Amino acid sequence: MAVRRTAHRTPRAAAARAAALATLCALVALAGPAHAAAPEPAPAPEPETACTAGTGPYQRELEAHLDLTVDGTQSIADCLAIRAFQQRNDITPADGYPGLATFRVMTAVAARANPNAAGDCPVRDHRVTCVDLERQLLWVQRGRRVVFAPVPIRTGRDDQETRPGWHEIYWRHKDHVSSLYDNSPMPYAQFFDGGQALHGRPGRLFAEGGSAGCVNLSVPDAERLWNLLVEGDAVYVWGVKPGTED
Repeated sequence: MAVRRTAHRTPRAAAARAAALATLCALVALAGPAHAAAPEPAPAPEPETACTAGTGPYQRELEAHLDLTVDGTQSIADCLAIRAFQQRNDITPADGYPGLATFRVMTAVAARANPNAAGDCPVRDHRVTCVDLERQLLWVQRGRRVVFAPVPIRTGRDDQETRPGWHEIYWRHKDHVSSLYDNSPMPYAQFFDGGQALHGRPGRLFAEGGSAGCVNLSVPDAERLWNLLVEGDAVYVWGVKPGTED
């Protein structure tokens, strides 16, 4: 008669089997149910703010300066490049529109390397403030060295032109207020010819087409110029101011 044998598990085998079952349970728990939802994808980065400014009066000039395709028509690429230029140069609003203010700043930036390349401002051993009516720029040079980099300006309108030629700063008034033009503020005023002065213009520098004959600067530029010049310094004005837009 055959004797049925019952398998005998050793303590070591039982422990191994228990460990294997525990590992399997842990894996199942980590995996979760088969129908669990997949993790949501990471959100896409925010698109760049739209640049929608249209074609402006100085479109071609800005396109050429920024090495864009010069076609005189605003594109999204043009708008973004012009807006970046405005942001770099603290032009407000920085909206990508190639208007007068952006063009004037562009002219100053383009002239920085050598504003007197044409030799129109006389070179002297003493300090000379150069006022270029054609380009609407001001800079200061001593000999051939530029000691105040070119900045955009606003000079006299058609019937009140800034007078050309050699002048000299004869009076300075830091907090001047005009007695002729409705008490208009003229901060950092440096008078060089009759009632004409170099001075800051609060607000929009290029509004209203032109000044009443003074050489207007932004207030920060006028302050820097005030800190450089003294009475007796020479001012030289030349050229013809082109027509501008408001």
